[in-house]
Amino acid sequence: MTSQDLFSGRPVAEDAADVLERFRASGGRPFHTYPVDEVRGMYERGCAANGLTGDPLSSVTDFGVQDFGVRVYEPRTQTGPTAVVLFLHGGGWVMGSLSTHDGLCRRLAALTGLPVVAVDYRLAPEHPYPAAIEDSRAALDWLFSAAPVHGLDVTKAVLVGDSAGGQLAAVLAIENAESAYPWPIAAQVLIYPMVDLTMSAQSYSRVTEGFPLVADTIAWFADHYLPEGIDRARPDISPALAQLPAGLPPAYVITVDNDPLVDEGADYAAALARAGTEVHYQHLTGYAHGLLTSAGRIRRGEKTVGDVAGFIRNRTA
Repeated sequence: MTSQDLFSGRPVAEDAADVLERFRASGGRPFHTYPVDEVRGMYERGCAANGLTGDPLSSVTDFGVQDFGVRVYEPRTQTGPTAVVLFLHGGGWVMGSLSTHDGLCRRLAALTGLPVVAVDYRLAPEHPYPAAIEDSRAALDWLFSAAPVHGLDVTKAVLVGDSAGGQLAAVLAIENAESAYPWPIAAQVLIYPMVDLTMSAQSYSRVTEGFPLVADTIAWFADHYLPEGIDRARPDISPALAQLPAGLPPAYVITVDNDPLVDEGADYAAALARAGTEVHYQHLTGYAHGLLTSAGRIRRGEKTVGDVAGFIRNRTA
């Protein structure tokens, strides 16, 4: 059963209504109305309260790579050659951490049976563009080249990211396909990705209030991440505007309806298909941005994590 939202005019699913109502009852202020330090703490607490609880795994180990960290979630009891999930968290390049997506990464590791490597890339505004993509790129290289350090015998990788992490995953997939010496990337999973920082999609005019992430929030994130005067149509900023190469890995693109990013996510799925990429596109009506970090309270979020894990298993079998 769904209800019609007073702000977006779109449906709100029954299992998502409680989380949304609690947000609005607490004041309903979106992320961008708080100072950076405060919003980071709020995001940590929100993900802890609404996210999946930590599935037990064989080991969870933190490593340092250059100026950032990674966390390796190992579900297996025996080592050997394996595909690995490289996970890039959301948060608008301004917030988010290993902690905010810990439950999600644990669940993906448990459901896929594969190691998950989460990247704790440097955040803006302290570390503006291109820090996040540089760290993500370095993490992918480290995954394949640092076996003596992390102990994984990596055969191929799956790139997974939500929101800003989806942008980073999309950029890595494009760069890798264009490389003279590409890494074996089996698939990419882009969860309500932020892939057009020109913010020209029509859905920005629809989702402007009543949700934690609205159109002005995206602008706030972009202003913190991107230096003044930079071309926001650059392919490593707005992959939806890139000339997509042949040979991109199969993609699973997820969008949610109550989200300013919904149109650009749908458009990017279509662009991938036009470039010859195999695409599985899923649009979830009645849900808002942040569904997977609220999967501990929203049933559809937890089911979607299972759908993502199934896609990864199929692409790495």
